[in-house]
Amino acid sequence: MPGPRLIDLSIPLAATTPPWPGDTPFSCGWSCRREAGESVNLGSVTTSLHVGTHADAPLHVESDWAGSEAVDPSAFLGSARLAALSDGHPTDTSIDPDTLASLFGESPPPRLLLRTGRSVATGTFPEDWPALSEAGARWLRERGVVLWGVDAPSVDRRHSKTLPVHHTLLGTGAFVLENLDLRPIEPGDWELVALPLRVIGADAAPVRAMVRR
Repeated sequence: MPGPRLIDLSIPLAATTPPWPGDTPFSCGWSCRREAGESVNLGSVTTSLHVGTHADAPLHVESDWAGSEAVDPSAFLGSARLAALSDGHPTDTSIDPDTLASLFGESPPPRLLLRTGRSVATGTFPEDWPALSEAGARWLRERGVVLWGVDAPSVDRRHSKTLPVHHTLLGTGAFVLENLDLRPIEPGDWELVALPLRVIGADAAPVRAMVRR
């Protein structure tokens, strides 16, 4: 008998997926084609590792921190809770501990997902999005949260240069998922299956993110 249906939350690696402005977009080319007499079709890709759904490695924000090969896969597999901001929630706000408690409760599960409604899943790169405050990131860690996932392109504010959320989470053993497509599911508790690729020495890794109940 088949198990629970998997629901895909991944934004694909595709030429039509908006990259971070100024970053390398995804492209796919061919080094071998059957039409040219080769025995197989053989493709190659060029892309920033931050196009589509991905997990940042600690190396992304500090040069002497670990790369993607050190990302703990157990953080990306297991119970997760999705909450959603209201459609009218201001984009220029930072999400503080009081807001987190109202969204997820005082004792949240170890994996949390937030739908901001500002996502490249719509086909355009958002101008801005709500993101955790540094105090909010500390609140998560104090409660044992090991994964923070968002539909926005970053867990920090778009124009942040200090990236306090990245530093607070990645610097204390937690991880982040960015560029999720959280439109297909309703808020509540889910089982998350979102394993990053094992990319050696990289600052991020592509993820195929799914949930089921």
